[in-house]
Amino acid sequence: MPRYEYRCRTCGDTFELSRPMAESSAPAACPAGHDDTVKLLSAVAVGGIGGGSAAPAQSAGGGGGGGCCGGGCCG
Repeated sequence: MPRYEYRCRTCGDTFELSRPMAESSAPAACPAGHDDTVKLLSAVAVGGIGGGSAAPAQSAGGGGGGGCCGGGCCG
């Protein structure tokens, strides 16, 4: 089940919830009970069991290229 990260606007705490994708946009109360929360964007991709899904994440992290032009503008 996917994990989603949320931040409470009232107390500033950041927390994670495991929930189905269909419920990813549903409101989530923070552990302190506040209802004013926002879902954060996550850059982490989680693959299933097997070697094929991990290869893109490893190559993207160590190549030295940025997200802009494939590293051409990063010197």
